Amino acid sequence: MKLAFIGTGKIIADALYAVEPIEELERTAIFARPHSRQKAEDFAREYGIKEIYTDYDQLLRESAADTVYIGLINSAHYSYGKKALLAGKNVIMEKPFTATLEQAMDLKKTAEEHGVCIMEAVTVLHNEIVDIMKENLPHLGRIKAALCNYSQYSSRYDNYLAGEVEHAFDPAFYGGALYDINIYNIHYLVELFGAPERAVYFPNIGFNGIDTSGIAILTFPDFVASCTGAKDADSPGFISIQGEKGYMKINGKPNIAHSLDVEYANPDITEKVKDEAGAMVRATIKKHFEAKSDHHRMTREFRDFVRIMDGGDLKSAAKSLQESLDTIGVLEEARTSAGIVFGE
Repeated sequence: MKLAFIGTGKIIADALYAVEPIEELERTAIFARPHSRQKAEDFAREYGIKEIYTDYDQLLRESAADTVYIGLINSAHYSYGKKALLAGKNVIMEKPFTATLEQAMDLKKTAEEHGVCIMEAVTVLHNEIVDIMKENLPHLGRIKAALCNYSQYSSRYDNYLAGEVEHAFDPAFYGGALYDINIYNIHYLVELFGAPERAVYFPNIGFNGIDTSGIAILTFPDFVASCTGAKDADSPGFISIQGEKGYMKINGKPNIAHSLDVEYANPDITEKVKDEAGAMVRATIKKHFEAKSDHHRMTREFRDFVRIMDGGDLKSAAKSLQESLDTIGVLEEARTSAGIVFGE
């Protein structure tokens, strides 16, 4: 993979470092807006990037890169992604994929028409903990509830309280807690259970109409899920899935998922046992899983992108894209239910 990095923000800095151990990936080009050219030059010097562009159309015409990684503000994803697809480049789109399902479907159609791939960069879908969750899900029996929380006081929230609106809190740039942080919770649920039947959002709305935090309620055929995401408050993060026979839980920030605890009824022991409170409960099997350490939390997703795109694994690419489409549909439905309007 010959990769062009589109942008110069923190996520690009993370990605440039994350791909370092991937021998099959070449950091070919970097794009910056003219006023950020110095940052692009600094990155190019540090990572041996040969091509620097401040004209995106020129990059798409002239660069040797076959794939672009778009790490720009949310509102730029659709337009930059579509231009790249039309130019015959594969696209790795930073989350959130797009603002609306209509935009996402248009990118899917454009990619198909031009014989290229487009995939969303969201770390939770490229973490072995998710694979282990899928393997252990049958042990839980019929699912009855899911509780998810990713809350982190934003470094930009103090400025917001002072009346300074940065992109992360600006509806004109598709900001807010739902699309920025709660999206991780929703990706877990869509990956594990598919699209919900309904999504409703109950946000805390700031002075400019953006959600600084909120709870999304997703209804599935057999259970209801609660997804809390906050940029205006802190809380320990977790993903908890509860079934008739047991539960599984990630403790910590959902976008990292270092470990997973699983506990379910032991099918070989029918007698009840006494718990620490003296109640008679089922005998259980307890498991604890630790994710393997890696160079960076984003490294595995880029390994997967190289394997899928360079290897022509169209089935995996299509599966990943469908999950992104389903998630965008949930986000849009939830946002619309709360009356949050983007682009204004």
